[in-house]
Amino acid sequence: MMTHATDAPLATEATPALIADTVQFDLASAKGGEPWRIFLHVPRSEPPEAGWPVLHLFDGNAVIATAVDALRIQSAWPSGTGVHPGVIVAVGYPTDGAYDGVRRSWDLGPPPGETYPPFTKDGPPVRTGGADDFLAFLEEELAPEIARRVKVDPLRRAVFGHSFGGLFVLHALFRRPQAYSRLISASPAIWWEGAGIVARAEGFLAEPPAGLDARLLLLAGEYEQKLAPFQIGAQDAEKRQAAFKDSRIVDYTAEMAGRLAGVPGLATSYELIGGETHMSILPQAVNKAVRFAFGVDGAA
Repeated sequence: MMTHATDAPLATEATPALIADTVQFDLASAKGGEPWRIFLHVPRSEPPEAGWPVLHLFDGNAVIATAVDALRIQSAWPSGTGVHPGVIVAVGYPTDGAYDGVRRSWDLGPPPGETYPPFTKDGPPVRTGGADDFLAFLEEELAPEIARRVKVDPLRRAVFGHSFGGLFVLHALFRRPQAYSRLISASPAIWWEGAGIVARAEGFLAEPPAGLDARLLLLAGEYEQKLAPFQIGAQDAEKRQAAFKDSRIVDYTAEMAGRLAGVPGLATSYELIGGETHMSILPQAVNKAVRFAFGVDGAA
């Protein structure tokens, strides 16, 4: 019996899609506690003599695929994009979801921190204030583990965070200013806990570190402090506008950029991204982080 093309199956059996050139592993601190899930993207080519530049990202479960695709597409044509290959290290949690809200709040929230009621009726309380412990894990345990696995350039280390992660990026700058050479803080929750990070910024300004050589990019979305067109007239519009008055993300971010503009050895820039809300800004912000970390002169 003759088989015609139309008799052939139109699709093969579905299999999981994989992120190109990326592995994941769980890493716990020697001090104890639950592990973090680490996503590691390494280019296929040989590293430069000094080692690969590295971009560290938080909320790894949510952003790793976006970051890897943004990098591999653009680094394939560096003459047209200015972006060159590098290593991506995204820190997340052993979960199938995009976020682990409870652990995230603890890790990214600067001290002293507080305990808040659960976000959902049946959820656990949310604690903040673990940022110093998390920063110590990143620098003293994760960084050596990455260096063991792949050749990296210790002078080309970038870090990106969004919202709570953006707040953590600022906290890292003020706590360990030599840790990262390029920092990207997107929609930072500067308002959190009475805008305590502003006081830390003032302390940083009062005694700026010697020998600093870093670049800082601050990002905010156009609709992080006013209603987007699709939100006007919505049932929660009034509540959302009240929240804008408290969080003032656009104003706080622009003010932080102005505050840090004169720090010796710190090149600070600020960009307001049109058309984006607090969550829709994330893909654009990740792409800008990729360009800032791996682009010529850190151009985003």
